[in-house]
Amino acid sequence: MPLTPRRLTAGATLIAALAAGLAPVATANAAPLPAVSAADAPETPAPDVAGITAALNSAMANGAPGAMARFAGPGGVESLTAGVRDRATGAPMDIHARFRIGSVSKTFSTVVLLQLVDEGRLVLDAPVNRYLPALLPDDRITVRHLLTHRSGLADYTNAMFADTVPGFEAVRNRVFSYQELVDLSLAEPRTTEPGVSYRYSNANFVVVGMLIEKLTGQPVDRAYERRIFKPLKLRDTSYVHPDTRIKGLRVRGYLHPDAAGEPLVDSTEQTVSWAQSAGAVISSPADLNTFTSALMRGRLLSPAMLEEMTTVTPTDTTNTRFYGLGLRRYDLSCGTRVYGHTGTVQGFYTYAFSTRDGRRSLSAVANTSNHGAANTALGGTLEAAFCGPKPVPAVSARTASGADTAPLPAERDLPERH
Repeated sequence: MPLTPRRLTAGATLIAALAAGLAPVATANAAPLPAVSAADAPETPAPDVAGITAALNSAMANGAPGAMARFAGPGGVESLTAGVRDRATGAPMDIHARFRIGSVSKTFSTVVLLQLVDEGRLVLDAPVNRYLPALLPDDRITVRHLLTHRSGLADYTNAMFADTVPGFEAVRNRVFSYQELVDLSLAEPRTTEPGVSYRYSNANFVVVGMLIEKLTGQPVDRAYERRIFKPLKLRDTSYVHPDTRIKGLRVRGYLHPDAAGEPLVDSTEQTVSWAQSAGAVISSPADLNTFTSALMRGRLLSPAMLEEMTTVTPTDTTNTRFYGLGLRRYDLSCGTRVYGHTGTVQGFYTYAFSTRDGRRSLSAVANTSNHGAANTALGGTLEAAFCGPKPVPAVSARTASGADTAPLPAERDLPERH
């Protein structure tokens, strides 16, 4: 039976933060806050705790065994959990537990690559083949095209997971080379000419991983560790491949089969070798808050590179969703713009976003996947956290029908059938 959601306020952290007058993620050596436009920094409302709770409840009502969210801002930290992190034991969701963050890993990979640009070891608009000779069949594909999903490289996961559970079980314990994954992409027709349009593809960030390893001479896990995890003291964050385990306190993930009514599949243990630098990072809510805030505060990149990263183009026709370099921007209903990434990996949906000044951040996770309604519901934490309580709308035929209030479907980082 689903558990009643319970609010866990991080009491000691909150009191200490309020006493010091600091957001919990602030550090003594943080870089000066970047200049931001009025659109990036409207008035700062208090988070709508009831709204965040409702979003977590909705994710559970739509198939997630549990969900949690952590908001960090000038007023302190709000930590909320609902449901269970382990269906077998009934252990409740725990805000300190680690989980697979899926495509939020792409932002980590992008930071490493842009640091290499800052160091003069890479040129954004240079052909990928300059650094990885003859890897790609088109010299027009640039490093920037990879980071913006405008290369035209097909997403091999569409075929790999066409049948969700059988596809997952076929690769759960498999170890791929980067080249094997690139070959899977190149075996399919390209989706667009280089630079013409946005087409999300995990293949892009497999190539990003190859670039990182070629230019640093080290595996990507060492690059993450040296350049991001250690400087930010992300003690719960690691790149785990090909080990199948999530060590320590963990959330177990549950995959929905394609057929309605079939039992959930425990998908916690897997190599994630089908994704690697596109999705194999494990983290916690607090570490994700720290990462997105530090990134936006300029602690990881030069001002020039951060400007490149946050320069965005639309991903759909709503004019509210955009993509920069390994980074999503969502324009919320209150006028606030938030930057970060969504993540989907078998058994987990993740949102990790921050305001442009880095003062407010949200991380949220639900321990299911292949159930888009749960993903959409979890996305409701963004509006509640960053926009605060909404006024009660006047009743009209339009609002009564839900036309003004229905959330947009979540963007998909993997193919979904349910």
